[in-house]
Parts: sequence; C-alpha cells; structure tokens
Amino acid sequence: MFDAVKTKNDLIAWIRAYFEKNGPGCKAVIGISGGKDSSIAAALCVQALGADRVFGVLMPQGQQHDIGFSQELVSLLGINHVTVNIKDTVDALLAEIKTTGLIANKIATVNTPARIRMTTLYAVCAIVNGRVVNTCNMSEDYVGYSTKYGDSAGDFSPLSHLTVTEVKAVGRELNLPLKFIDKLPEDGLSGLSDEDNLGFTYNVLDRYIREGICEDAQVKAKIDRLHELNLHKLMLMPSFELNK
Repeated sequence: MFDAVKTKNDLIAWIRAYFEKNGPGCKAVIGISGGKDSSIAAALCVQALGADRVFGVLMPQGQQHDIGFSQELVSLLGINHVTVNIKDTVDALLAEIKTTGLIANKIATVNTPARIRMTTLYAVCAIVNGRVVNTCNMSEDYVGYSTKYGDSAGDFSPLSHLTVTEVKAVGRELNLPLKFIDKLPEDGLSGLSDEDNLGFTYNVLDRYIREGICEDAQVKAKIDRLHELNLHKLMLMPSFELNK
C-alpha cells in the first residue's frame, strides 16, 4: 500500500540532503507549466529548502491558454520567477534549419520546444546559481512520454519513481489546491490530452506498472511496445570502451 504521508516526508528529506551535498546555498530552478508534476515538485522544493531558494521559470511558446495556472502557482508558493517566451527562439532555429533545405517534421516540431526549454532552464540556472529540477514521473518515463535532453533532463529527479497516481497522492498531502493536482495534462501543441495521445489512461498504465495487470490485450501490447521503444531515454549514453 502506497504511503503518501511517508513518501512526502521522505521526498522533502531527500531533496534537502541532495542540496546539502551537491549545492549548498544553491536554488532549485524549475520550469513551471501549471500541471501536477511541476506544481508538486515545486511545492516539495519549497518545503525542503524554503521559498527563497526555489526559482520558477515560466516558458510559454507564444500565447499559452492556461498560463494562468503557472502564474497562480508561483504566487501561491511565494517563489521568485521569470517568464521567458520561447516562441521567437524556436521559430528562429527552425527557420535557420529551413535555409539548408531541411524542413521540420512533426518530431522536430514537437521536441525542439522541449529542448529549448531545457536550455533556458540551464541558462537561468547559471545566472541564479541553481540546480535544475527534473519533473518527469514514472508513468511518463515508462512509455517514453518525454523528450530526450528536453523535459527528461535535469540535475535531480524527485518524482521519477512515482506513478501519476502516487504523485497526485503526494500533492494532496502537500495541501495543494486540487486544480493543480487534477489539471488535465496536455502537450500544449496538438490540443489533445496526454491520455488522448497515448491511447490509454494513466490509471490503466499505473495499474500495469505496479500490479502487472492490464485487462485490455491491445492496450497491454501498446504499453509494452512503447516501453521497449523508449528504453533508450532512461539509459546512460552508450560509450565505446577502448580495449588495451
């Protein structure tokens, strides 16, 4: 049985210990989307380090219809933050690539903004003396619903061993308003929710991860296929070892 109270307390202690060893006096720098993962990770960092050592970065790509969630969260937590609109940077990069004769396909269009956001976080990190918070959860990682060297990057990852169901339970123990915990996750590009894009719900995925049970054979096959295809995102980069 998942113990949300113990997990919350353990996470706070773990974050505090990470900074004591890897960044005494540094700030936790976190991209704030207004969704459950960044909201809960930010709240955990505030509990562990204090609001003055957490720095939020809002990164809309042009007009973001739900940016109000992000603005409300940083206000609620009392953390310093900046807004960096990445639209011009993404557009300029893709336009420069286009001059070579290469035209961005769907993969490049979807993944480039995520990588620009991570570049932005590390630029801010260098300025404010920080460490980047990875906000991926276990459910997303299991099926590869993240961008390599984009949102899958970071210096420390508090949620990567928790399923979506477990992350939400921790959020409730942090007494975050439910609108941040239950906000429908979406990619911000297609107009579809994460679950629409995946073709199954996180409840189904989480049960399969934790219990090995999936009653729909087609969904099970799809989850297995996505997991196998995306394992490379969870592994260290292979490197050639010289035999002497």
